[in-house]
Amino acid sequence: MREKVQEAIDKIRPALQKDGGDVILVDVTEDGIVKVQLTGACKGCPMSQITLKDGIEKFVKSEIPEIVSVESV
Repeated sequence: MREKVQEAIDKIRPALQKDGGDVILVDVTEDGIVKVQLTGACKGCPMSQITLKDGIEKFVKSEIPEIVSVESV
Protein backbone atom coordinates (compact mmCIF):
# COMPACT_ATOMS: atom_id res chain seq x y z
CA MET A 1 0.00 0.00 0.00
CA ARG A 2 2.79 2.43 0.90
CA GLU A 3 4.33 1.91 -2.54
CA LYS A 4 1.03 2.76 -4.27
CA VAL A 5 0.64 5.89 -2.16
CA GLN A 6 4.21 6.98 -2.94
CA GLU A 7 3.51 6.54 -6.66
CA ALA A 8 0.38 8.71 -6.39
CA ILE A 9 2.27 11.39 -4.45
CA ASP A 10 5.05 11.31 -7.05
CA LYS A 11 2.44 12.13 -9.72
CA ILE A 12 1.17 15.23 -7.89
CA ARG A 13 4.58 16.37 -6.58
CA PRO A 14 5.57 18.37 -9.73
CA ALA A 15 2.56 20.67 -9.30
CA LEU A 16 3.61 21.43 -5.71
CA GLN A 17 7.25 21.90 -6.66
CA LYS A 18 6.24 24.33 -9.40
CA ASP A 19 4.97 26.64 -6.65
CA GLY A 20 8.03 26.11 -4.43
CA GLY A 21 6.54 23.45 -2.16
CA ASP A 22 6.75 19.70 -1.76
CA VAL A 23 5.21 16.79 0.11
CA ILE A 24 6.96 13.91 1.86
CA LEU A 25 5.24 10.62 2.65
CA VAL A 26 5.70 9.86 6.34
CA ASP A 27 3.43 6.85 6.96
CA VAL A 28 0.44 4.87 5.74
CA THR A 29 -1.53 3.30 8.58
CA GLU A 30 -3.36 -0.02 8.39
CA ASP A 31 -6.70 1.79 8.57
CA GLY A 32 -6.01 3.86 5.43
CA ILE A 33 -4.68 7.10 6.88
CA VAL A 34 -1.84 8.68 4.90
CA LYS A 35 0.48 10.92 6.90
CA VAL A 36 2.51 13.47 4.99
CA GLN A 37 4.75 16.41 5.72
CA LEU A 38 4.37 19.57 3.67
CA THR A 39 7.67 21.33 3.02
CA GLY A 40 9.02 24.39 1.24
CA ALA A 41 6.45 27.03 0.36
CA CYS A 42 3.63 24.65 1.35
CA LYS A 43 4.82 24.50 4.96
CA GLY A 44 3.91 28.05 5.92
CA CYS A 45 1.25 28.75 3.32
CA PRO A 46 -2.17 29.79 4.67
CA MET A 47 -3.73 27.71 1.86
CA SER A 48 -1.88 24.53 2.84
CA GLN A 49 -4.98 22.83 4.30
CA ILE A 50 -6.85 23.40 1.03
CA THR A 51 -3.88 22.05 -0.91
CA LEU A 52 -3.78 19.05 1.42
CA LYS A 53 -7.50 18.18 1.35
CA ASP A 54 -8.70 19.41 -2.05
CA GLY A 55 -5.49 18.62 -3.90
CA ILE A 56 -3.37 15.87 -2.40
CA GLU A 57 -6.08 13.93 -0.56
CA LYS A 58 -8.57 14.05 -3.42
CA PHE A 59 -5.93 12.86 -5.90
CA VAL A 60 -4.57 10.06 -3.69
CA LYS A 61 -8.11 8.82 -2.93
CA SER A 62 -8.96 8.81 -6.64
CA GLU A 63 -5.87 6.70 -7.34
CA ILE A 64 -6.30 4.42 -4.28
CA PRO A 65 -9.94 4.17 -3.09
CA GLU A 66 -8.90 2.30 0.09
CA ILE A 67 -7.39 5.51 1.49
CA VAL A 68 -9.61 7.16 4.09
CA SER A 69 -7.78 10.47 4.52
CA VAL A 70 -4.50 12.33 4.12
CA GLU A 71 -3.22 14.23 7.16
CA SER A 72 -0.31 16.57 7.70
CA VAL A 73 2.07 15.76 10.55
